[in-house]
Order: sequence, then C-alpha cells, then structure tokens
Amino acid sequence: MSSTKQNGNFIAIMTMMFLYAMISFVTNLAAPIGVIWKNAFEGDNANAVGMLGNAMNFLAYLFMGIPAGKMLSRVGYKRTALIGIGVGFVGVFTQFCSGFFVDARVTGFIIYLIGAFVSGFCVCMLNTVVNPMLNLIGGGGNRGNQLNMIGGTLNSLAGTLTPLFVGALIGQVTRNTSILDVNPVLYLAMAVFAVAFVVLSFIPISDPGSSKTGANLVFERSPWAFRHFVLGVVAIFIYVGVEVGIPSTLIYYLSDITDVGGGLPVATATAIAGSVAATYWFLMLVGRFVAGFVADKISSKTLMLCTTTVAMLLITSAIILGKDTVVSMPVFTGSAFNMVTVPVCALLLVLCGLCTSVMWPCIFNLATEGLGKYTAAASGIFMMMVVGGGLIPFFQSVLADKFGYLTSYIVPLAGVAYMCFYAMIGSKNVNKDIKID
Repeated sequence: MSSTKQNGNFIAIMTMMFLYAMISFVTNLAAPIGVIWKNAFEGDNANAVGMLGNAMNFLAYLFMGIPAGKMLSRVGYKRTALIGIGVGFVGVFTQFCSGFFVDARVTGFIIYLIGAFVSGFCVCMLNTVVNPMLNLIGGGGNRGNQLNMIGGTLNSLAGTLTPLFVGALIGQVTRNTSILDVNPVLYLAMAVFAVAFVVLSFIPISDPGSSKTGANLVFERSPWAFRHFVLGVVAIFIYVGVEVGIPSTLIYYLSDITDVGGGLPVATATAIAGSVAATYWFLMLVGRFVAGFVADKISSKTLMLCTTTVAMLLITSAIILGKDTVVSMPVFTGSAFNMVTVPVCALLLVLCGLCTSVMWPCIFNLATEGLGKYTAAASGIFMMMVVGGGLIPFFQSVLADKFGYLTSYIVPLAGVAYMCFYAMIGSKNVNKDIKID
C-alpha cells in the first residue's frame, strides 16, 4: 500500500472517529433533558412524557434509515456526513429555541420534540456513514470490527461526558426548571457542529469501494435475501433499545425523590443520577477500548455470547436485589467527586455498560458478513431499525409508570436474551449459495 493511500485512510479513519463521538453527544442529550420535561408536566405518566424526546430522536431513524443509505450510494460518504452535520446544527438550535417558551410549556415541549426529531435525522445520517466506512477500510472481518470498536470508544467518551455535564448544570429539578438551564451544553453542541462542518469541508475523503457502491449500482437481489441479515436487523432494533433503555430509565429512577425512587438526597438526586448514568457510558468506553485491542483476535460471535450471558446475569440480579441493598460508588455530585450510597441494583445495571459496549459492531459485523455489494443498502436498513432506541425505552418507561422502575427492566432482559440467541444460532449465514458479483 502506498504512503499516499495510507495517509488518506488515516485521515478518513480519524474523521469517522470524530463523527462517532458526535453521534453519542447528540443522542445522549435526550435523557437528562427529559428529566426537566418529566418534572414540568408531572402526573402518572411523567416517565413516559420525559422519554418522548428520546423517542422522537430515534423515531427519525425509521424515516431516514433507507433514504440515508440511498444518499450514501448517490452522493458519497463525505457529502452525506456534511449534510448530516448541517441538519444536526438545525436540530440542536431548535431545541435551544424551545427554552424561550417557559410560560407556554406545551408549546415549548412541542418545539423541543421537533428539535429532537430533526437531531435524529442527523445521527442517522452520520451512523450510516461511519459504520460501513470503517468496516470497509478495515477490509471487513475482525479488522473492520476492530476499527468500529475503537470508534465506539470515542462514542462512549462523548456519552460519558454528556449526562455528567447536563446533570451538573440542571442541579435540583423542580416543576419550574427550564431547558434554559442547559444552554451552555446546547451552545457547545452548536459550536461543535459548526466547526466540524468547516473542518470536514477541507478534508479529502475518498469513498472506499466506491466502484461497488456507486449511484448506478443495480441490486439483482437485496440484503433481505440473507436470513442472518434479517435476524440481525431485529437484533440491532433490540440492541439499541437495550443500550439506551438501561441508563435512561436509571436516570429517572435515581432522580425520583418519591418513595418509589432511588432514595437519594433531594438537592443532588438529579446530579447523582446523571453521574451514575455517565458511569454506564464510561464503562462502555472502557469495554470498547479494551475490545479495540483484542477484537481482531476474538470472533464477533464469541464476544456476543460472552457479553450477553453476563448482561443477563447482571440485569436479573438487579431486579431481584431491588433497592433495599445499597453500595457506595464514586459519583459527581455537582461540584466534586464523592462516594455516594446508591441502590446496588444501580451499580449492577451500570456494569451492563461493559457488556453492551461491544454488541453494536459485533451485530453489524455478523449481519453484514458475506453481503458484499449489498452492504450499503444493508447499512441504511440498519439505521432504520435504530428506531428501537426510542420505542423500546418508551415502552419500558410505560411499564415503569405502571409497575415500577425495576420491574420494567424485564424489557432489556428479554432483549439481551434474543441477542444471545442471535449470536448462538441466528447469525449463521445459511445463504452462502447466493452469488454476489
């Protein structure tokens, strides 16, 4: 490989890594900001209302998944990324504007939901770019999986910092707390999008495998002809719901100052909840960082089997132990890191971050293995199914309102069980006889 091509690949890889971080930054604004709206409306369905922003963010994937895949084929990786960044700026700005309707809560909430929906278009397009590009640059297989793991490390870093900062900025949440209280984070988000757009405009990026994924490509078949891909689509739908639902519901649980909540101090409950959730994303960072060194030596199937088994044990233990057993863990309480007593179930659920950290690239790798030129179309379908990150946590929140927070974790438990089945049986490619030119 020539030095010019190596330098081009390095620039492309670094750019995709940065976009990986932006995806998580935008996505993870929804849950902590949702605490504000939850308390603004109160009522028996407060958790479901608070989760609507997250639901709208992921609902956008349902509408944009296929178009994003087609856009990737027609205009290429760089232009798709630039369009996504521009849309992201508009989405965050719209959320920022909702803060000016403090006295008109319903109007402000509707504007916020529109902003979350538009932001969802952004992360969908960026996700459509980064996953197949890193996989293709790595040549597929374990190496492609390894690059996605490393990118996921930066994704988790952004996911760690976002709820931490937002929780600290919000402080004690009351019915009168406004989204204006998190303006510094929104300012930062808009600035990051603006800078990223300018920088990316001047970075030369060649589409890997462009000759196979060009605008004139005609698919004699489609990814749906492969059983392991179809089952993988279901696995991605469930995975994103599990990944988001575990920490998002945990934020609501720990920040709830009623008898059914986490029993934390009133003044710092929201900040602690945000920090505990940030620990979940931090452990995802640790898991992806470690996996980045070993993913080229361990198969995606083996990683999935190990992590899903451990995750099922952790979630089951959390449900059984409940909130009566407590443990101390270091959290950021708004001004410094302190040891805080939290329910042991919170710690067990946080540890699930180590398990979920490797699941996305493993599922993507298993489901697209052997698809060849159908990979671009498959990526668009995958992005459509990320809507699970909005629907499954919303369903979990409805169960939390009706039956309690910990009972609602039956939802992610069932989801992890399916992913274990997929790794063990469903990921086998039984359509190897399909000819791919």
